[in-house]
Amino acid sequence: MGAAVLLAMTLVAGCSKSGTGSSGAAGTASATVPANCLSKPTVKPDPTTDPVGFNQVNLTGLDKSLKCALTGKDLSGVNIAMVVNVAADYWKAGQVGFTKGCADLGIAASRCTYFAPPGGLLTQQNSELETLRSQGITGYSISAIDPASAKGTIATDTANNINVLAIDSPLPGTTAASLYLGTVNYAAGFEAGTEMKQVLGGSGKIAILVGSLTASNATERIQGFTDALKGTGITVVQKVNDNLSASTAQSDAETILANNPDVNGLYGVYSYDGPALATAVQSAGKTGSVKIVSDDSDAQTLSFINSGVISGTVVQMPYEQGYTGAYILAAEKVLGKDATMSIIKPYLESDGTTLSSGVGLVTKSDLGQYQSLETQLGIS
Repeated sequence: MGAAVLLAMTLVAGCSKSGTGSSGAAGTASATVPANCLSKPTVKPDPTTDPVGFNQVNLTGLDKSLKCALTGKDLSGVNIAMVVNVAADYWKAGQVGFTKGCADLGIAASRCTYFAPPGGLLTQQNSELETLRSQGITGYSISAIDPASAKGTIATDTANNINVLAIDSPLPGTTAASLYLGTVNYAAGFEAGTEMKQVLGGSGKIAILVGSLTASNATERIQGFTDALKGTGITVVQKVNDNLSASTAQSDAETILANNPDVNGLYGVYSYDGPALATAVQSAGKTGSVKIVSDDSDAQTLSFINSGVISGTVVQMPYEQGYTGAYILAAEKVLGKDATMSIIKPYLESDGTTLSSGVGLVTKSDLGQYQSLETQLGIS
């Protein structure tokens, strides 16, 4: 696996055009999926042996199966969107993937909308969803800013045959809870905690900074992180909500370091947190003495990895959340949800709802491999 798996990213359409049945959005009859379009995972990703392999081999296989089932079908009625939670560098890869997925399926760019709320505000996200509904949206993937408040909206949308796909953070308790495409967030947090345990040598005091203390992706990561530290001499002394603001994260980190000279570790959960914490540590003159473990792979984060200010960052694959997300939303509209899920089901995690985009850990030693992967995907 590793960067070499990108050679398999180009999908081929050489699949049967057979198959009958009605197409449509949620709640309509499902098409019959040709047997030769059904497949199963071939590889079990192992971040310990291939830290930047993610789940790309399997997702590429799934994409091919979905495209096979869509071959010969009319996709002119597909009108989909990818709606994320904040305009951050992290999501640029998701946008690239979504745009490429639509193009590979032959869906017009005008019917594939990407939206990132500039200020990470719930009002901005809700306003965009309202606009999309007025434009006849057939489905959207979403990283919900506030999953609890989105419950009613999602229920209304799915009742109106608009397909909703959870990405980045699951949507438990909603009518979109049956499928989540993204990182297994507990596993990502556990990976971060394992790295922190290693760089601190098993003892120390840590502060956690995050954009939300209620979003499920955040709570699951923090749980995984703290579970990884059990049995060590490392304690978490603070958990701080920076409300999706890099400047707030930096200011909070500066305050923590000034008021708690014994804090020697910082964990930044959201994508902008890594650079914000690194800047704070540099300003405090504590590079090296305060270890940072972050999430995601913003360009600044990778630069701080290279310079040694950040020890390691746990990376997702937002590109696949965009790319495979486009395929799923198109299939749900054209084939129906049941037929689409019959293709996806073999690829789900043991919980029966998670379609993993994989998790990796990038340190200075494998930074070059990860950057090569980004280049091949057209992200950097």
